[in-house]
Amino acid sequence: MFDQLQKAFWKALTPDLVVDTPAAAAEPTNGLSGEIVAALGGVDNLESQQPLALTRVRVVLRDVSHLDQHALSAAGVAGVMPLAEGVVHLIIGLRP
Repeated sequence: MFDQLQKAFWKALTPDLVVDTPAAAAEPTNGLSGEIVAALGGVDNLESQQPLALTRVRVVLRDVSHLDQHALSAAGVAGVMPLAEGVVHLIIGLRP
């Protein structure tokens, strides 16, 4: 019970850092370009993706070692924040 209370507390303070259930299965046409998906290790490496704000996308990777930060930068990703358990935040900026 304490764990659930603690998770609810942190979820209220930092809603984009506490993972619930993923919002949607990963598909490259769902807001991420083909170059970004390739730099993340391909479609098979994406477990889920979820837009967090106008400028950020949270992805859950099956294997973080396939992440290519240089290719992400070349694809236009402004920043990459790797978190625990395969969660990675991509700062993509405003896109038309």
